[in-house]
Amino acid sequence: MERSRSLQRRAESLIPGGVDSPVRAFRSVGGDPPFVDRAEGAYLFDADGNRYIDYFGSWGPMILGHAAPPVVAAIREAAGKGASFGASTAAEAELAQRITQAVPSIEKLRFVSSGTEAVMSAIRVARAFTGRNRILKFEGCYHGHSDALLVKAGSGVATLGIPGSAGIPMETTQFTTAIRYNDLAEVKKVFAKHPEEIACVILEPVVGNAGTILSQPGYLEGLREICTRAGTLLIFDEVMTGFRVAYGGAQALYGITPDMTTLGKIIGGGLPVGAFGGRAEIMNLLAPLGPVYQAGTLSGNPLAMAAGIATLQALADGGDTLYDALAETTSRIAHGVADEAKAAGIPMYVAGVGSMFTWFFQGGPVHNFADAERSDTALFGRFHRGMLERGVWLPPSQFEAAFVSTAHGEAEVEATLAAARAVFADIAQG
Repeated sequence: MERSRSLQRRAESLIPGGVDSPVRAFRSVGGDPPFVDRAEGAYLFDADGNRYIDYFGSWGPMILGHAAPPVVAAIREAAGKGASFGASTAAEAELAQRITQAVPSIEKLRFVSSGTEAVMSAIRVARAFTGRNRILKFEGCYHGHSDALLVKAGSGVATLGIPGSAGIPMETTQFTTAIRYNDLAEVKKVFAKHPEEIACVILEPVVGNAGTILSQPGYLEGLREICTRAGTLLIFDEVMTGFRVAYGGAQALYGITPDMTTLGKIIGGGLPVGAFGGRAEIMNLLAPLGPVYQAGTLSGNPLAMAAGIATLQALADGGDTLYDALAETTSRIAHGVADEAKAAGIPMYVAGVGSMFTWFFQGGPVHNFADAERSDTALFGRFHRGMLERGVWLPPSQFEAAFVSTAHGEAEVEATLAAARAVFADIAQG
């Protein structure tokens, strides 16, 4: 790790904490973060020449594995024509068409450069459409780092144990209400307290930024009913779950139709991208058709569009067979490691759907962020360090989902279980 440590020291002299995203600093798990040199398939290779099985996949987008040949080829071809134009290209409409065909609730969409931008823009449109100001979100759900949404958020906010963020005026969040996930009674109380004030309800239909937390039976249906009755827009943040838990996202998996959807990660094939969309009558409020302004020089970047088209094409070609195989591999890994923990007398609760999951170091169950917070984060940190030493790189936080790609196969499953068995044996021995 000497080369990685040297690179970290250099980075710390130039970049706050040496990182461009806080979770990368490994503060919640301890140890030194390896510096990645390259990646291929299911593996990351660090600056010291070590190889790791990757279970965070750039936080979700690498569903085909790293450097997937069709994606690399598409990026190379696009780059040969120019990296950015600040003008429209045919690829934007092609990717948009693929998305709208896969996600019927999206009649029109607009591309941006990140999930944060997508959510921020969707909220603006929702407020304009309803003529209301208040946002209802849920504890542990992370919707990017825009000011109004960093209230009881998940992801790095949860990992670092901070309630929100300095630098955000109280006035900015006065119209943001955050309540417990999976509790319809709490939702009804908020609507009763703020009648005709709530512009939108936004949530991750499968929480991934507080660890993987599944919605309880009837919860999403209940939210849909409440929002419809109140004239409030229901926004699904599928930046993480879109094309990950199913080709049409969580809304296809659970049969719920939101008014608006935010996407990212997979639709850019690993390149920076986001999108927000919904019914045409809502999206037509955007300039140049309507009064809601949103813009971005790099929105619809041709490299990201090419990578997204290639990724979605591969997923469509694979169809149900691809997603079924992903789910099977993920289940073997997630439950296999949990069985190893149980055999060693270590409490562990597994939550997952499709190819995303979390090992919570507690007896469970986990239905909301308060439940997740009961996990033994110190034990998770020890587990993380032990797995990394044995060539398995997990998300460096108890409060982040893990991801499996089509490149993970039998060899990776067996290596992961063997590493976990050894780590748990060490933990059990004290």
